[in-house]
Formats: sequence, C-alpha cells, structure tokens
Amino acid sequence: MLPSFETPRLVLRPRTMADLPDCLAMDRDPEVVRYVDGPWADPAAHRAFVEARITAAYPAGLGYWTVRTRAPEATFLGWVLLIPLDGTEIEIGWRFTRASWGHGYATEAAAPVLAHARDALGVTVVADIHPDNAASMRVAEKIGLRRIGPDGLGAIRYAG
Repeated sequence: MLPSFETPRLVLRPRTMADLPDCLAMDRDPEVVRYVDGPWADPAAHRAFVEARITAAYPAGLGYWTVRTRAPEATFLGWVLLIPLDGTEIEIGWRFTRASWGHGYATEAAAPVLAHARDALGVTVVADIHPDNAASMRVAEKIGLRRIGPDGLGAIRYAG
C-alpha cells in the first residue's frame, strides 16, 4: 500500500478505480495530453489504458497518487506517479487538469513523492519531459531534479 501525503493545500492518496472518471475527463483535454503519447483519441483504448495503470501491481512504495485539494472541496487536480521505467530506473511524473495550472500544485504535490522516493525507498528518480513542455521542466527544477540532457528518444531527462 502506498502512503498518503498532505501538504498545506493538498491531499495525495493512492489512486483507485473511484478516480477513473476524473482521470479520463482530465485526459480528454487536448492541452493536458499535448506532450504525452497515449491512446487519447480512442475512448475504449484510453479507458483500458487508465484502468490498467490503476490496477497494476507496482513494486512496494511505487504507483500513482491522486491529488485533490483539502476538504471540504476535495477537488480533483491530477496525479503524481512513481513507477518503474525500463526495469532499472524509477520515473517520477505528474499530470494536472488545465484549471489547476499556474497555482504551484504540481510542485507542491511532486515534492513529497520525491522525498518518499529518496528517504523511504532510497532511490533516485528520472523524469523524461518533452522539450517543449517548459512548465513541467520548471516543476522538475523546483523539486530539485537536475537536467542531465536528452533521454535518447527526444525528451529532456532530469534526475535526482
């Protein structure tokens, strides 16, 4: 089971099937998935993709966290992930609704997940970010990841 985290404005808890409608709705915004390859144009494939990610058996301490504002609103904002990448590295990533952009939520949510990776799991992480996605690059830098160059597939790699 993944730990939950709380920040001054946010609650991060393990993602469940109850989050599926919010995740699908977020991904239907073309601006949200602009820099991410996926089955976004095919509703059945998109749903199957997200369901598979929600129900996957990740190694201990890894997975997805749903990010919501603190109660009473508990508004869905997006998610942060910490998952195996190519079997040898651990990836950190985030996706947030367009309405939540520009408020510092991604940075606030990714920071405790990165601390969990470093402190509880003892691992370094990587983030592969599309070279045109300046906002995600700023988040990576704000949480303390350092740019180490291209990943070989066209993305910019950050590590930390």
